[in-house]
Formats: sequence, structure tokens, C-alpha cells
Amino acid sequence: MCILANQIGTVISTDEGPSVTGFSFVIDEANPVRRGQFVTVESHEGVLIARVSDIVKSNRYYQRAESVREYERSGKKMSDLFPVSRWEFLIGEAKPLAVFSSVLQRPAFPPSPGTPVHVADDKMLASFIGLDAKKGLHMGNLGNHDVDARLNLTKLFQKHLAILSISGGGKSYLTSVLIEELLERKPEDGQIAAVMIDTHGEYMGFAEDEKYRNKTTVVSGRDFKIGVPDLSVHLIEELIPEMTSVQKRELERVIDEMREEFKGKVFGLTEVANKIAADERIKSNTKDVLMANLYKLRNTGFFGVADNPSMDVLAKPGHLTVIDVSDTTSLQKRQMLVAYLGRKLFQARMDGRVPPFVLFVEEAHNFAPEGVSKEGALSRNVIEKIAREGRKFHASLCLISQRPIQLSTTALSQCNTHIILRVTNPYDLDHIGKSSEGLTRDVLDIISSLRVGEALIVGEAVNYPIFVRVRERRSKKSERGVPLEEAAVAYAKGSAQRKSDAAALMDDGEQ
Repeated sequence: MCILANQIGTVISTDEGPSVTGFSFVIDEANPVRRGQFVTVESHEGVLIARVSDIVKSNRYYQRAESVREYERSGKKMSDLFPVSRWEFLIGEAKPLAVFSSVLQRPAFPPSPGTPVHVADDKMLASFIGLDAKKGLHMGNLGNHDVDARLNLTKLFQKHLAILSISGGGKSYLTSVLIEELLERKPEDGQIAAVMIDTHGEYMGFAEDEKYRNKTTVVSGRDFKIGVPDLSVHLIEELIPEMTSVQKRELERVIDEMREEFKGKVFGLTEVANKIAADERIKSNTKDVLMANLYKLRNTGFFGVADNPSMDVLAKPGHLTVIDVSDTTSLQKRQMLVAYLGRKLFQARMDGRVPPFVLFVEEAHNFAPEGVSKEGALSRNVIEKIAREGRKFHASLCLISQRPIQLSTTALSQCNTHIILRVTNPYDLDHIGKSSEGLTRDVLDIISSLRVGEALIVGEAVNYPIFVRVRERRSKKSERGVPLEEAAVAYAKGSAQRKSDAAALMDDGEQ
């Protein structure tokens, strides 16, 4: 495996090193080095691979502050008297990560001063990071290296994924790239189902794109239905957490009796309410609460005689189902939808009735909020349940959030891979640092300076944190997202037209 090409510098001796935790090297001016780049050096143990954590510039003529001040006061320039440009150096600071020998191991010895430093070989780097060159999901290119970032499907999703960024940081763009990779997989490579909880209509473009429309189903929030005959006590607990055990027992008994009574015929909440009202076995105070809860559920408009979408439509291999809840403004109704959908989907997967799936949840901090009562977080329980138990059944989560500090700690801690785009809030950065294993201080410092289109991947999907330039998306962007300028112009034109129409109507009335 070649490591001798592309020498970029030489290890130097400093007060702090070289050591097994860090070393410095003087950079060859002809070969630029970037922060975050992977480099290799020979050591007694084998080939040591390290990451450039920082780059500093040094010049001995400017090291003594009092000397520089005196020359400046005299009106002279250091460069007029001394060859300062010859003594200016770029110094790279590197953090050793591992040693390649017969096996990958932690470094036990530092490199020697004077050892050449090279750019990491592409093949060695791909092996070191744990990329899947043949069947991996192509997310883009490794930052500062000409290496495709192809992530193994199992390593990325089986232990769940979190995508974290500020608003406008590129979360939906990256997620669209990820969905494209899932939809384009061949059956022999393993296809899974993708279900998206779309809060802003950002993924509707898949249904409008000629390449993906046959692999995409869209269900509007207003068309979503919960089939009353299929309601179980577990689902009722998700939807009405404030109900007592007595109320749940009575409601389940009534529904079970109606299933027998109707013998396969359909019924809705109105029929259930009528049955409860006529049931003399239910105490009046219990009956009053049940009736109130049933009317509250009926007013959501979510309940009908059968589920929509059905399980065979919701989850299909190599297929995307977008649940567009942008037309549902009530957060409680959105949570109710996700609670029911998540529970039914997970149960169907445990029973083997649907293929392995990934449930993508946009604005996940709204569906699994931290520190909120059960009544204000109807869907948190099922999201945490899938997070804890889903890996055993190949039921995966992808939680997408701009406020990780507000996201359930239980759910986020079970996401063993994090894809982090630009994050600037110090509280969120601190939270990410504590919840993402393998993040060092120098890596955290880079997150706030990431540009749109750059991402940090850390966790189960990769052996070591990597920075990736996200590839260009191939799917059509949803037309719902328009620039602010266009929205302002469109409103102004519409407003002018409405005034014109109103004036014409008044003129007609006067005539």
C-alpha cells in the first residue's frame, strides 16, 4: 500500500512533542495542507495515520514582543533589516488516530522528529474509515481528499441516525441525497422502505420527478386516517395518555364487542360513542370522560373506518412514502399521527408484515421533545421505543432536528451515527459534544464554521469522524420552497391584483 507519494512536511521537535497524543510538522510550501486532512508518518509500530487539527504560522523574528515594539517605534521595519520572509514557516498540528500494521491499533509510540509526513493514501484512508466502496450509499466526497464517501447501509441505519443542523444548514438537501441512494439501490444489494414525516412539504419533489415518481407515494395529512376497528389498548394509550386504566379497559371492551357485533363490517367513533352511551355497565363518571375523549378524537378528523395509508402501501422495498403534514397546523394532531403511524409500523415490522424500514422524522424535537409532559409529547414514547428496540427488528429511525438540545435524550443517545451540518448555538454544540462519541474539541470547533454543503459524520457508520462535501442532489426540489425575494414579489403582485379587482367591483356596483 503506497504511502510515499505526496510528502507535505517533516515532523519537528517541540516542547510538547512529538507524543502519542499529538505532533507538529513543518509544512512544505509547495504542497498546501488543510485543517481536517488525514496524513501518515512511519513509526516503529507501522504506518501512523493522523488528522491535521490546526495550522499555525511561525516566524522567529516576531517571537519577542518587546523587540517588535522597539523596531516599530523607531519607524523601521523588520523586513528592511532582516530576512524575515526566509524564517516564516507554516506549522501543522496533528492528532494521531491509529497505526496500520498487521491490525489496526492505538499508537503506543510517537513518530520521530525528522520523519516525513505524507498525505494519506486513498485506499488506506477508505479502509481506515470503514467506507463501503461497492454497495455503500454515496453521500459525497471526503473533505480534502479525492475519496468517495460511501457509507455502509447497515452501519448507517441499523443503530439509527441523527441529522443535526441549524435552520438553512442543508438538512433537507442532505436527507434528499440519502433518500435518492435508497431509492436507487438494486434488489440484490438490499432494498429497504423509506417513510418520511414531512413537516414543510420539502420532499414532495420526489413525487414530481420523472426518475422517482414511480417509487414515491404521497399521503396528505388531511387524508391520513386511523381505522377505529383496528384500535388496540396500546394505541389508545399513545393517543390518550391521560386516560385511567379503568377507562382504557372499558373502551377496549366496547371496541372488542363491536368487532363481534359488526362481524367484519366497518364502524367509526360515532358508533363507538353511541355504544358507550347505551352501556349501563359503565359508571357515569367514567362514561362522561370516555365520551369527552372520543369527541375530542373525532374532531381531529383522523379517525375513519380503515387506515389510510394501509401497511402494504406505507412500507415497500425501494419505495418512499411521504406523509405530508404541512397542511396540519396543530402540533398535537401531528404528534397523534406520528404516534399511531410509528406504533403500527413497528408492530408490522415485528410481525414480519413489512420490510426493513427507515422512518425519517423532520423537526424531531417537536415529536420527541425533552422535558415535556406526556400530554404534550404524544409521539415521544413510540419514537423512544423504536430507538431502544428497533435495531433487533431492522426498524430504523432517522431523526432530523435543528435543536438537538430540545430533542429527547433517550432517542438521541440511541442514534449511534450523527451527521452534523453547521451548528452555531453554543448550547446545541455542547449537547452534541456530550452525545456524540469520538468528537474531540478540535472537531467541535470546526462545526460552527462549516459551509452549506459540508457535513461531519461521526459514530457507528465510520471508524473515525470525517468531513464530507455533500454531492449534488439528482431529485427535483419541491416548488413549495421559494426564495424570500420571490415570495415578496408574488405577494405584492397578488395584493395589487386584489385591490384592482375590488376597485372594479365597486365601479360596477355604482353603475
